[in-house]
Amino acid sequence: MGPHQRLEHHGIAGFGWGTAWVTGAGTLATHRGARALRDDPVREELGRVTTTAALVHLRRPSKLSTVSLADTQPFADPAGRFAFSHNGELGDHRAYRPAYAMQGRLHGRADAEAGARWLEDAWAASANGGRSPGELFAGLHATFGGLANLALPLPDGSAWHYAGNDENLVIGFRLGPIRFLCTAAWSIDRSLFRLVAPGARERRVVRPGETARL
Repeated sequence: MGPHQRLEHHGIAGFGWGTAWVTGAGTLATHRGARALRDDPVREELGRVTTTAALVHLRRPSKLSTVSLADTQPFADPAGRFAFSHNGELGDHRAYRPAYAMQGRLHGRADAEAGARWLEDAWAASANGGRSPGELFAGLHATFGGLANLALPLPDGSAWHYAGNDENLVIGFRLGPIRFLCTAAWSIDRSLFRLVAPGARERRVVRPGETARL
């Protein structure tokens, strides 16, 4: 069992999963499945993909009524600039949903999809302002509120993870040559390392309100 499968098991996930990765052409590819990672028939095929950066989201929704492919993360930016996922709850997402729905930009009910739409607009507005993904993450969290860890990879091979959920810490570590940013499997006693990544080195916690980059 690999670390992502162990994380799905111990994080009580399994209600869908998704991944985004950087291709050899310098673009982002995504896969989303409404099944658990362990049950997805393309798991082995995707496991053979070589990439310089990837995001994996293992889903355990706050509302089980949102278990559907439309609500499965990550959400790919239509312009190909990023793929976005979130863990926790974006508190004020309902206030923004009507406008996005009128624009035909909502397909499910998850709060993360509303966050993705906000990030798309903010990304475009900041194109000439030079705001970093970390600054945009902070703006998204300040706008929506709630407990929210936010993550995305970019086509340039960088990956960004914002820590905004002190009930599920963001932790960085290394397994062999691979560097990870990962949530703590809803266990604040560091069981992530004992159960999911026992060989982890260079361990560190990302402080709340900060964004780490790989």
